[in-house]
Amino acid sequence: MNRLSRTSNIGTSFEDTVRACGYRLIAGIDEVGRGALAGPVVAAAVILDPAAPLPEGLDDSKKLTPAERERIGAELRQTAIAFAMGLVPAEDIDRINILRATRRAMLDAISKLDPRADYLLIDALELKEARLPQRAIIRGDSISASIAAASVIAKTYRDGLMREYDTVYSQYGFARHVGYGTRAHLAALREHGVCPIHRRSFRGVLPVA
Repeated sequence: MNRLSRTSNIGTSFEDTVRACGYRLIAGIDEVGRGALAGPVVAAAVILDPAAPLPEGLDDSKKLTPAERERIGAELRQTAIAFAMGLVPAEDIDRINILRATRRAMLDAISKLDPRADYLLIDALELKEARLPQRAIIRGDSISASIAAASVIAKTYRDGLMREYDTVYSQYGFARHVGYGTRAHLAALREHGVCPIHRRSFRGVLPVA
């Protein structure tokens, strides 16, 4: 049974329980960017290898430093049985709303896994459309190793995208705040207006009429 060497709530008890029922390809699912004012919402699906040790310090991506996330993400990409990404851009978020966009990103990530998952552990949401046995776990990214892994993979991928956007729309500082509503970002919006990757349906992006 894999456990982290440091003190942490992250473990494999959920995975172990599911594996004891006969499932073998257990995917953790999580998203990042749901509350951002710009950029896509990104989901990751990750099937951990139970024979591989968990990366030292694995945790919810929000609790990790950028350097820790990059190190852990690189290790996960090497040791995972499979991982895949799903992405929904800002214009689609505005069209269908953020909850539906989040679900779409998760389903897209699941569909791209190779090999395919036979069980899903999902942070908070149920995904009946996936037609797979599953469990939604509240705060799953803080207690399930598979979901925490998905959190890190999704976060490092999205942060990389936002750094690329920063080279195109440098006036907004996307490399620093990755699209979230910081003071600097809101000030840039007031000065420069919106750019193509802003979510126009989100409060704070457009001035109140």
